[in-house]
Amino acid sequence: MPNHYAIQITDHSDKDSCIRAILKGAYADLFPGLTNKTGVLFSTITLRKLIQEEYQHEQMTLSSMAGKDILTKSSGEQMKVLFTFLLSLQPDFMILDNPLDCLDVASVKAMKEKLQSLSASMQFIQIFNRRADILSFITQVIEVEDNQFSTIQTLAEYQTKQTETATTNIYQIPASPHAYITIPEVLIEMKDVSVSYHEKKVLRNINWKIQRGEFWQLVGPNGSGKTTLLSMIYGNNTKAYGQEIYIFGRKKGSGESVWDIKEKIGYFAPTITDFFSRRNTVLQMVVSGLYDTVGLYQKPSHLEKKTAEEWLQVIGLFDEKDAPFQQISLVKQRMVLIARAMIKHPPVLILDEPSTGLNDQSAALLSQLINKIAKETNTAILYVSHRKEPGLSPEQVLELHVTEEGSVGVTKFFDSFAG
Repeated sequence: MPNHYAIQITDHSDKDSCIRAILKGAYADLFPGLTNKTGVLFSTITLRKLIQEEYQHEQMTLSSMAGKDILTKSSGEQMKVLFTFLLSLQPDFMILDNPLDCLDVASVKAMKEKLQSLSASMQFIQIFNRRADILSFITQVIEVEDNQFSTIQTLAEYQTKQTETATTNIYQIPASPHAYITIPEVLIEMKDVSVSYHEKKVLRNINWKIQRGEFWQLVGPNGSGKTTLLSMIYGNNTKAYGQEIYIFGRKKGSGESVWDIKEKIGYFAPTITDFFSRRNTVLQMVVSGLYDTVGLYQKPSHLEKKTAEEWLQVIGLFDEKDAPFQQISLVKQRMVLIARAMIKHPPVLILDEPSTGLNDQSAALLSQLINKIAKETNTAILYVSHRKEPGLSPEQVLELHVTEEGSVGVTKFFDSFAG
């Protein structure tokens, strides 16, 4: 059986450069079995590249394999198609870039079993963030710090190491300089909501009520309709019109614009980071949440600036307020964007897979911030993730169960959620 490696790359290293170097055979001393071998990369990096080729050069690689437009599939389903395509190339080795991210519980189990069966004949190098995700057949674990391959150890040695704990911040969340008026107690309500796309039934008789200050987690298998549910709340999904969906006391489609709704909802997903490419400072990024702009185009008032600075104290980044946003670490960027979404204390905060791609310590920091928002504000939180995040404390879960007639919703307390 070949040796299999797991690599943990810190925020201070360039993961993309590291991966490219391995594929080119630059680390023959570390990975002697890869000399003159052909490798492929299972990663969202590869996925984005192939999707771009489809729409720029009409090379319909993944869509042909999927039997439909690859963009109509959920992120987890897209990764499954990519994996099948990469196997069809019959590579000698495969780099697995956080292969369990974006997969639901059943898909994680199936992926682990598939990789286990292939491990006898194909060599794997797993890039990982969470120690719980390390594949069972890994023989050696390598840590990369500042682009240097440093500690090399067996899996058993690595698993016995103690991890650093996240630090708790003592600063209180500041009040908002912006006041929302006439916000009802029931913020979002769905009554017997059913959705179909052509012949495919997606949702069936969903009943869901989110009230002020509640903390929910939305879970369900890939393709179960989570994205559809979110788009009917936050987006302009026409399937919401004519249904019994009430947003802030008004029936969806009764005259309010999408922007009227979005103005009252804070939203974060990891992909949002891609929209902020201007050279704004950390402080400017937080302040811009008061204006709902991508960047800051006007001078904030003294109160607005003071509020943003207080938020930076909450997230532990006050000393980096003048640092360029693009140059801080991934977890810091996400905390800044969550502070940006929360600076007005919106009635609802949607967090869509916020811990994807983070290591254990960074995810713990993010969970502490989310718990703090839940405890110290009246904002209702809707947290979307397959993972039962250690340390995170939602109160209730809406779990989507797939049936032939569309996914049905089951409400349960978080303590009974298997995750």
